[in-house]
Amino acid sequence: MNAIEIENLKKNFGEIPAVNGISLSVEKGEMFGLVGPDGAGKTTTIKILCGLLHPDEGKVNLLNQNLSGNIAVIQKKIGYLSQKFSLYGDLTVDENIEFIAEIHNVTDFENRREELLEFTRLKPFRNRLADKLSGGMKQKLALACALIHRPEILFLDEPTTGVDPVSRRDFWKILSNLLKEGITIFMTTPYLDEAERCHRVALMNKGKIIAADTPQNIKNSIGKDVAEIVCQPVREAYNLLKNRTGYDVQIFGDRINIVLDDFEKDFYSTKAILEAQNIKVNGYRKIPPSLENVFIHLIK
Repeated sequence: MNAIEIENLKKNFGEIPAVNGISLSVEKGEMFGLVGPDGAGKTTTIKILCGLLHPDEGKVNLLNQNLSGNIAVIQKKIGYLSQKFSLYGDLTVDENIEFIAEIHNVTDFENRREELLEFTRLKPFRNRLADKLSGGMKQKLALACALIHRPEILFLDEPTTGVDPVSRRDFWKILSNLLKEGITIFMTTPYLDEAERCHRVALMNKGKIIAADTPQNIKNSIGKDVAEIVCQPVREAYNLLKNRTGYDVQIFGDRINIVLDDFEKDFYSTKAILEAQNIKVNGYRKIPPSLENVFIHLIK
């Protein structure tokens, strides 16, 4: 059963097509990631799904109901965590959760609040003003507020952007536990490493979906090999390969990833290009393509 169905969704802002005819389905109980760079159309899409923006064209069904005619009913069944922290800084953690519970007409919220404070590990900070929380704690508070009315679908718009690595790890543990409860999670993220954690992902660029499947299937789909090369000077090597070969080249710290048609046939000619310019190759290996490799390859 699908929790979300999107058909030929379009939204323009003036002459700019923010969402350009996308179609997707998300199964109930699935974690689905919409992945892409800033300006790809991710936030516009998620706002349409939450009923905060009206599409120019297309159809959206949530929980077997058409969104356009049932926004008020559907919004009671969904939770939304926006990209920007939008709770009240002059209210405590407890007070923010209580306020959001009242908005959703949840009267006996006390037990649920205790569960969520325990769940998000915010119990020791329940009397702290929201303005005094760290970035990671603010996101956990926003998540607790989004869950207070027990939604069936949870929408998360870049939930870990600007959050420290430890808080990001905690946040993902919380999401994993939510999946065990059967909730459907639809999230946007610019982080391709995070997308690997989703059941399925859609890669989005310039308002269009360029690939949608499980992370592993997307990585397998390009039919390419990736060579990881440790060399120095790495920046000079990167520029040389980028200018002298037709391959996709990416730099990661002290190493380079180059997407080859066939590692056995193509790597040693690539290595020779570097050595001819006195670039020292300290090590190399064949590695599986990452989602980042695939995304860069597809948009090129």
